[in-house]
Amino acid sequence: MRHEPTCFRDARPLLPVLVVLHQETSTPGRVGNALRALGHPLDIRRPRFGDLLPETLEGHAGAVVFGGPMSANDADDFITREIDWIALPLKERRPFLGICLGAQMLARQLGAKVAPHPEGRAQIGYYPVRPTAAGRAVCPDWPDQVYHWHREGFDLPRGSELLAEGDDFPNEAFRFDNAFGFQFHPDVTTAMMHRWTVRGHARLELPGARPRHHHFAGRAVHDATERAWLKAFLDRWLARAPRAAFDMALAQAAE
Repeated sequence: MRHEPTCFRDARPLLPVLVVLHQETSTPGRVGNALRALGHPLDIRRPRFGDLLPETLEGHAGAVVFGGPMSANDADDFITREIDWIALPLKERRPFLGICLGAQMLARQLGAKVAPHPEGRAQIGYYPVRPTAAGRAVCPDWPDQVYHWHREGFDLPRGSELLAEGDDFPNEAFRFDNAFGFQFHPDVTTAMMHRWTVRGHARLELPGARPRHHHFAGRAVHDATERAWLKAFLDRWLARAPRAAFDMALAQAAE
């Protein structure tokens, strides 16, 4: 049996993944855990609190912009700066992932509208998603339901592919070249779910939101599939890094 040299197996994880968070106590949750398990260090930055974003992603395997209670339509300077900054991974064709707010920021960078549901409905809890043929080509074995926490959604940006559909919010996931946007939260751990449903309990009263017990009942049913899907997606997502990034990792491994 042919064995790949250790340096080739271990080179890619030497590059960190840029993680953009929006609250002082936020964590990258399960996405961060999965990236670390794949061997990638995390370069965590919080632009809202003064951290600068890099001028190039040549030294990163990819970038993930996470969610937050704010809106992609807010006039705060850090919101505008982050939306503008997303042009960088798009230009450099680096793997980019936006989750909830991050997906809405990506949609806005690509010229699409982000807006509340026309009837004021929210998705807070587990809701069905239906992967498209393009979504299954990116990653098979999608979970039947995924976890959400949002009141706004995005239009499908021009030139992008719809990867998954929903009901109240029809656009659940999309791809634009090497950039992906997920309206849902594959990052949520059990601890995060406890914290969100306690601190954000008022949002559970919004039209369409699930009661608190439904969140944990849904997790018992859907979590294993979502966790396996996330691991498979991230592995394929990171493989989209340009060759130059892989060559840099090899050079670092050889030093």
